[in-house]
Amino acid sequence: MEKNFELTPGYAKAQDVKDELAPFRKRFYQVEGHIYMDGNSLGLCSRDAESAVMNMLDVWKKNGIYLWNIEEGRYYQYSRTLAKLAAPLLGASPEEICIAGNTTINIHQAISTFYKPNQKRFKILVDELNFPTDIYAVHSQVLGKGLNPAEAVKVVPSRDGLLIDEEDIIAAMTDDVALALLPAVFYRSAQLLDIKRLSAEAHKRGIIIGWDLCHSIGSVPHDFSSADADFAVWCNYKYLSGGPGCTAGLYINRKHFGLMPGLWGWFGNEPKTQFRMSHVFEKAGNAEAWQTGTPCLLSMAPLEGTLRIFSEAGIGRIREKSLRLTSYLMFLIEKRLKKYGFRCGNPEDDERRGGHVALSHDDGYRICLALKSHKVIPDFREPDVIRLAPIALYNSYDEVYTVVDILEKIMIGKEYETYSRERDLVV
Repeated sequence: MEKNFELTPGYAKAQDVKDELAPFRKRFYQVEGHIYMDGNSLGLCSRDAESAVMNMLDVWKKNGIYLWNIEEGRYYQYSRTLAKLAAPLLGASPEEICIAGNTTINIHQAISTFYKPNQKRFKILVDELNFPTDIYAVHSQVLGKGLNPAEAVKVVPSRDGLLIDEEDIIAAMTDDVALALLPAVFYRSAQLLDIKRLSAEAHKRGIIIGWDLCHSIGSVPHDFSSADADFAVWCNYKYLSGGPGCTAGLYINRKHFGLMPGLWGWFGNEPKTQFRMSHVFEKAGNAEAWQTGTPCLLSMAPLEGTLRIFSEAGIGRIREKSLRLTSYLMFLIEKRLKKYGFRCGNPEDDERRGGHVALSHDDGYRICLALKSHKVIPDFREPDVIRLAPIALYNSYDEVYTVVDILEKIMIGKEYETYSRERDLVV
């Protein structure tokens, strides 16, 4: 990818004029007067999502309980509609996807399905840098099997506190490991792991492997048909802009459709017999079997709206612009901000980087607060990372340039020194 960036503001404006994805910006509501750089934590609301929610409300108003039967059962089997739209983002078939639950519950669902410890294989492999909820769920599942997490949870350490070496992950895939759960992209550093390679290495050793896609889906194209991983989980409210707390997603490789889900629920029953109300669970023949309770249609509807935007834009074009935006931001940081003590904690190589820049500084927390006072919205992750995520569908090159301008102004005037180091509840 060509990266002949320039330092002038005119360069940024020229890139925006040429940007094929620029028209999609109008489809999203901006936080008025602000530059939004937090779409990797909570994506902006789109007009398409709003329209889908309003349509769902209208369907409910007009039909009441009849809504389950209209349009050939579309809303009764709403997960199928969303799975078809999400499938290109995962490189998987719709039958392998269900839109259900939340990320943590889906981790529990997957592990309770695939984790069958015995005397020889009883460990779950995780990493030192993963998001806490994954670790909490793993510990909970291990305890539920009567095992001690100190003995049954194997943690791959980071050599530098920022990244995980893939060779260290492979070396940790020993004969006592039954299952591995890893993030596709690390939430702090934006490091992107090689899903295909690590899945193949796990399978060589008889290990079940699953992936947390929360910080990759919608930013990074996936090819699960080729990677052949066993399962994956993700949330839909970050890059996919499905709304706060939007219903999550679960991928189950079709080779496992013959298994019984670890957690049974009536929406995992075969649809044709679901309303016979039998106490004998007759599981569905695809990933829908891993659903549990009645789907929350009002939580799922916004996702339909934004997934249709992704279908129009194409994940390939989204990835290309995302890489250029983050590369451009890293270029400006190197040229203009490095002298103030800033450093990029994320990989430089496109093949190893997700959709955000991990801007580190010893006084990162107070600088983050100063940015917010200038109406720039990033977020902060311990111990020193300001996460900046220029989103391909609604951020511009000019916004990236302006953010660096503001950061330099903050550092020149030492504005951050006026802020307390005491942490807010949400940052």
